Formats: sequence, structure tokens, C-alpha cells
Amino acid sequence: ARGPSTFIPLGEIPQEGGEGSLHQLLEAFVSAGRVDHVAMVMGLHPQYLSSFWKTQYLLLRMDGPLPYHKRHYIAIMAAARHRCSYLVGLHMGEFLQVGGNPAWLQGLHCAPQKLRNLNEVNKLLAHRPWLITKEHIEALLKPGDDSWSLAELVQALVLLTHYHSLASFVFGCGIKPEEDKDVGNSCWAPSLHSDSSPASDDGMGGSGGMDAMQEVEVLMERMKLLQENQLEEEGVTQEEMATRFELEKTESLLVPSSDILDPSLQSNIRCFLEDPEFGYKDFTRRGEQAPPTFRAQ
Repeated sequence: ARGPSTFIPLGEIPQEGGEGSLHQLLEAFVSAGRVDHVAMVMGLHPQYLSSFWKTQYLLLRMDGPLPYHKRHYIAIMAAARHRCSYLVGLHMGEFLQVGGNPAWLQGLHCAPQKLRNLNEVNKLLAHRPWLITKEHIEALLKPGDDSWSLAELVQALVLLTHYHSLASFVFGCGIKPEEDKDVGNSCWAPSLHSDSSPASDDGMGGSGGMDAMQEVEVLMERMKLLQENQLEEEGVTQEEMATRFELEKTESLLVPSSDILDPSLQSNIRCFLEDPEFGYKDFTRRGEQAPPTFRAQ
């Protein structure tokens, strides 16, 4: 499909000549030098675009404790946690434009230790933010050669959370890479059940069927365990068992295993990830303590 979004017809995207969001698009063009696909799609909601762009401008281009190139590198780290190649590629270009060291783009291992120390907090904020404790913050602020000041850390944390959220927007709106920029491979959300998923490409050696068989085997094992637990418990109704079966089935479909996701990572993302297997877990089985889950009540 033509246009900036896979899901939205080109005719519905505000153009620079349109009246509704012309002012916001021109603001975006002046501040960034061009109108990217995120701004074009967000132009469907001009007021939101205006607020978003002011926030983005303050974070990336206004005075602050962090140098400009480090701000873009933190954006790369955040987007890589969610496998968003669009944002990773976009900020790799921005990083170089503001004078960043090209060697850092070879991977997180080539960045200064001070930035690498953000990896643990970045990982937790992206997938299990309820696990962050004051000890994580204290470790970053601890005096030393690679310590963070409080002002620097606040800006870094805001950048991390901003780009974790923006990655969801990019995936949810099907934002496509700009044709005039090399942003790596096309932007896609990891999915095991989509015909367009990289896991189904010919280059994967036709392993999709085998992965599906493994999923079924794992699901059957879980069902067997539930049935055994039912025998040990008293007063478990058929309705409750049916609910548990559905929960197990849903978890199996929505939380893809890391060994399936990992091979499909693009090279421009993999190099910025440490511990790529770490991800979101919806809930913990009864009787298990790890990983701790967030409970609202």
C-alpha cells in the first residue's frame, strides 16, 4: 500500500496542503527538517500532533543535562527493546547528524559504560516496570567515573518511557519506513501468527510448522498439569477448569517463546540488546514466585 501507514489509505492522510493540520505539519518540518511518517499519520489528530511535537522537541532539541547525541542513543536503546526497527533506524540517522560517534552504532558493547549501565533499567521499564526498585536508581547515582547526575537520569528515564510508548504507536498504526532513509528492514511487530511475519519467510528454512508443533506440545503439557492439579484440589468446578484451560491457551498464543523470536531479530536491533530473552510475562502460575507479577488488587 502507498503512503506512510500500512493500515490507513493514503487519501485519508493529511497532506501538507491540507487545511486541518497544515500548521502542525509545517511546525514539524521546520523543527526536524522534514515531516516523517509518524507526524503524517498523527496529523489525523492535529491537537494531539501539536502536543506530541512540542514534547518531542523539548526532549531532543532544547537545553538539558544530556548532550544531543546521547539523547538519540537512549532513544535507540529504548526502541530496540521493543524490536522497533523504524525508530532504531530513524535515530541512528539523527545520532550521526548531531555528531555522534559512528563506532557506538556497532552495538551497545561499543557505547560508553555510563550508557550501558542504563540497560537494566531500560529492560525493566520496557517489559516489567513494577520490578524497578530504589536500588536500581541508587546504583546509577552512586559516585564514580560512570555515575549519573539526578538531572541526567531524570531526562534519560523520560526518554526511555517516551520511546517505549512511541514504539507501540508505530506498530499500532503500521508506520512504514521513509523511502528516502535507510532505516534497516521494514518495521514489523514480532508475531507468530501473521502471514507477513518474518518467521514465515522462506529464509527461515520452513521452520514455522515445527514451531507450531512445539507450541501444541507445550500447551498439551500445561493442560495435563491442570488436570493433575484438579485431582489434588477439592471443590474445583468444571466452569473454573474451563476458564483455566482458556487462560493457558491464551498465554500460549500471546507470549511467544524467546527462542522463536530471537532468530528473527534484525541485525540493526540485535546489536543494541543485552538479554534479548527478557520480556513481558502476563501472570505467574499458582505456586510459583518468579517472575513477580503486578497485581492491581
